[in-house]
Amino acid sequence: MGSARNGYRDRLIVAVDVGSSVLRCHLYNQAGQICGSAEDKLKVLYPQTGYVEIDPESLWDQFVGIVKEAIKDAGIQMSQVAGLGISTQRATFITWNKTTGEPFHNFISWQDLRAADLVSSWNSSVLLKAVHGVCTALHFFTRRKRFLAASLINFTTQHVSLRLVWVLQNIPQVRQEAKIGNCCFGTIDTWLLYKLTSGTVFATDYSNASGTAIFDPYLMCWSSFLCSLLSIPMSIFPSVEDTSHNFGLADPIIFGAAVPIRALVADQQAAMFGQCCFDVGNVKLTMGTGSFISINTGERLHTSIAGLYPLIGWKIGKEVVCLAEGNASDTGTAIKWAEELNLFTSVADTEAMARSVPDCGGIYFVPSFSGLQAPVNDPYACASFMGLKPSTSKNHLVRAILESVAYRNKQLYDTVLRETTIPITLIRADGGVSNNNFIMQMTADLLGQTIDKPKHTDMSSLGAAFLAGLAVGLWSTKDELKKLRTTQCEFEPQAKWKEYEQSMGSWEVALQRCSNWYNTTAARKSLTAWFQPVRVWNALGWFFWLVFLLLLHLRTGFPIS
Repeated sequence: MGSARNGYRDRLIVAVDVGSSVLRCHLYNQAGQICGSAEDKLKVLYPQTGYVEIDPESLWDQFVGIVKEAIKDAGIQMSQVAGLGISTQRATFITWNKTTGEPFHNFISWQDLRAADLVSSWNSSVLLKAVHGVCTALHFFTRRKRFLAASLINFTTQHVSLRLVWVLQNIPQVRQEAKIGNCCFGTIDTWLLYKLTSGTVFATDYSNASGTAIFDPYLMCWSSFLCSLLSIPMSIFPSVEDTSHNFGLADPIIFGAAVPIRALVADQQAAMFGQCCFDVGNVKLTMGTGSFISINTGERLHTSIAGLYPLIGWKIGKEVVCLAEGNASDTGTAIKWAEELNLFTSVADTEAMARSVPDCGGIYFVPSFSGLQAPVNDPYACASFMGLKPSTSKNHLVRAILESVAYRNKQLYDTVLRETTIPITLIRADGGVSNNNFIMQMTADLLGQTIDKPKHTDMSSLGAAFLAGLAVGLWSTKDELKKLRTTQCEFEPQAKWKEYEQSMGSWEVALQRCSNWYNTTAARKSLTAWFQPVRVWNALGWFFWLVFLLLLHLRTGFPIS
C-alpha cells in the first residue's frame, strides 16, 4: 500500500455527483482539498402531470462536459487523475437494448408519480395481504428478519419496483426485449458506467442496488421472490459489486486518457461516507432537493414499520455497513418554486425575510409536490398554504416554507428515534439548504440536539472521492479521512420544544387536511381490479404456494430463505 500511495501522491481524484437538480464535479488532492470544479444544472423534463424524466443522452453530454471543464479548471492533464468516483441520485432508472445500447425511454426519476395508481392497487391487494400473512407466519416460526420485513412491506412511488412494472406494462418494446433477454436495466450509475466503458461493463454497487427496492439486503442479491411476484425478468439486472471497487477504465476516446473508475455510490450513502459517519448511531441529515435522514445501524439491517428504509450504506471488502433512512421529497423543490413565483429575489434573502416577522402569522405550508413520505407515506397528498389572510405578507409565506422544512426534519428524526432505538451519537448536516441558518437553528431547536455543519456541504462528491481514493491507495484508512473533514459551525438548541409544540401541532393539522387529496378514483379502481377473477385466482395461487413452502420447511427443514 505504501508504494501505491507514493505513486498517487501528486495525482488527483475526480468525483462527480449527479444530484436531482445539479451535476457537480470536483477534483480532490490527498489533503482533501478541492483543486478544480465545474457544475451544470440538470435538465429535468416534465412531459405531463406527475411525470419526471431525464434525457439519457443529454445527461451523458453534461457528465462528460463537467469532467472536462473541472480538469481544465484544475490546470492538469487527464493522465494525472488517479481515479474516478461517481455519486448519483438513487431510484432513477432507465432500460436499454442490450445489443445496440439504445435506450428504450428516458430516465424515470425517483420523483415520478406515474405508478401511483399501481402502488395504491398493490398495497390494498389480496395478494399483498396474503404475502403479509404468510411472511408473518414464517417469521413466527423461523425468527428471520427478512420475513418480518416482507410481512410489513408496502410499495411507494419512490421505489423503482412498481415504476419498472409500469414500464413493462406500458412500453411493449421493453416487455418484448425483456422476454428474450435483450433488455438492460440500470440506475444512473449503471448507465454512466456502461457509457464510460463503451458498453463493456454492466454493473452497479450495493448502495445503489439497495435503493431500488428490488434488491434483497438480507441475502445481498436481487430479489427473485419480488421479481417473481411482480413478473420482472431477472435477466435485466446488472451485476452488483463493492462500492469501492475496480470498475474498469473509461474509454480513452472520451477523455483522452484511460481513467480508472474506482467507486460507484448512491448520493445519500456517499454523503454519509463524506461526513465520516462511520460509527453506529451517527446520523446524517441532507437537505437538498429533498431531505434525507440516515442513521448508521452497523451490521444490523433495520426492519421498518413507519417507512424508514433499510439500506446498504457501503460495502468495502468484508465490511458491510447498513443504514436506516427516511426522506421528504420536497425541500429545495419548495424553495425553488417560491423563488420562481418571485416571493424573493435570491435564496440568500429568505433567512432575513423569515426573521423580519415574529412568526408565520398563522400561515402553514405543506411541502408535498411529490406526496408525503415517512412517516405519513401518502403519495396523493397535495402541497398547500393554509390560513391565508388579507394581512399575509411575502415574509409570512417565506417563513412558513422554511418552517415546514424544519417540521419535516422533526418528523423524520422522531421516526428514527421510535423505530431504531439506537442511541444517537452525533448529527451532521449537509446539502444546499443547510446553508440557511434559520432552518438549521430551528431544526436544532426542534430536535434538541447539536447539529454539525461542515465547511463544504457537497458531501456526496467528497464521499465518492473518499471511496475512490481508498481504492487506489491515496488514503489507507477511514481514520485518515476523519482528519480531512472540517466543521464550519455547530448549531446548538436555543429554544425548548414547548415553544414550538403548538405551532407544529397546527402544521400537522394542515398536513392531515392535505392528505389523500388526489386519490379520488384509485380506491374504486383497486377494488374493481382485485375482484377480477384472474387477479383473485393468482392471489389464491400465491397464498397456497407460500403455505405449502411453510409446511414443507417445518416438516422437512427444506430451506426457504
